[in-house]
Amino acid sequence: MTERDTTWNRRRFMALGAASVAGTAALVAGPAAGQAAEPAPVVRPPEGKRILLSCKLGMIPRERNGQKLTLAERLSLAGEAGLDGVDLDQAAEFTPEQAREAVASSGIFVHNAINHAHWSQRLTSANEEERAQGRANIEHCLRVSHAAGGSGVLIVVGRGGDGPADEIAERCRAEIKKLIPLAASLGQPILIENVWNQMFYDHDAPPEQSADRFVEFVDSFNSPWVGMYYDIGNHWKYGQPGDWIRAFGYRCVKLDVKGFSRAANKFTDIGEGDLPWDQVRKALDDIGFAGWATAEVGGGDVARLTLVRQQMEKAFGL
Repeated sequence: MTERDTTWNRRRFMALGAASVAGTAALVAGPAAGQAAEPAPVVRPPEGKRILLSCKLGMIPRERNGQKLTLAERLSLAGEAGLDGVDLDQAAEFTPEQAREAVASSGIFVHNAINHAHWSQRLTSANEEERAQGRANIEHCLRVSHAAGGSGVLIVVGRGGDGPADEIAERCRAEIKKLIPLAASLGQPILIENVWNQMFYDHDAPPEQSADRFVEFVDSFNSPWVGMYYDIGNHWKYGQPGDWIRAFGYRCVKLDVKGFSRAANKFTDIGEGDLPWDQVRKALDDIGFAGWATAEVGGGDVARLTLVRQQMEKAFGL
C-alpha cells in the first residue's frame, strides 16, 4: 500500500467515523428544548454479516392482490423474502420525510437512493441547465438516503456521446465536486456505477479491459466521499471481475448483482450465464469487502424475491 493510499484510508475512516458519531450524538441528545421530536431516524440492519443482501425497490411490485401498495408495504415484501434491505432506486417519487416514515413503519432498512433521470439529465451534457438539474436530482437522492438512514447514492456520471472524452469527464467532475460538501455533511458517499455509457472503457473493444480509467476518475477527486458502486454483471463483457474488484480495492463501496453470458451476449439471473463467481468471491475476500450487495434482475412477488435472495447467497457463498 502506498503512502497516498494510507492517507486516503485514514481520511475516509475519520470522515465516516465523524458522521457516525454525529448521528449517534443526535440520537442520544434528543430534540432541543422547544423542538418537536423527530420520527425514528433509522432502522438497524442485521448485525454480524459481512455481505448484506438487498434488492432494488423497482423489483418489488406496486400492487398486491389488486391493491396498490404503499412504500412501507413494498419494503415489507423485501423483508418477507428474507432480504436485509432495499436500494431505493425510485427515489425521485418520494420526499425525504416519506422515505423516513416508510422505513420506520416497515422496519426494513434502506441503504441507498437512486434517481434514474441521470440517463436523461446528465452531468456530461453540454447544456448547463441539464447539468444543473442532474446535480439537483443527486442532491435530492442524498437527502432521501440520509433521511432513510442509508449510506450512499448511486449515480451514472453521463454518456460518452456528449463530447470528447476529456471534455465530458471534466464536466461531470466539476458537477460532482459541487456535490461533495452536501454528501460529506449528510454522511452519504457519491458512488459511481460502471454502466454501458461508453465512458472509462472501450465499448467496442475486446473483453480483457482493465478498470484503470474508472480508478483514475475516482482518485481525481481525492475525496473519501466519492467511490464505486461496482456492478459485477455489467462489465463481465469487458473485463475480468476479479481483476476489477482488486483494482477498485477500498474504492468498491457497494455492489450491484446480476448475471451475464458472454456466450449469449445477454444479462441473466444471478448464478446463470458464464460469469466466474469463484473469482468474484476470491477478489472480495482479497480486498476485505464488507457491505451491501443489491440484486438488479427481474423482480416479482415474495416467492420471486426469495429466489433472488437464494441466488445471491449461492453466488457469494453465504
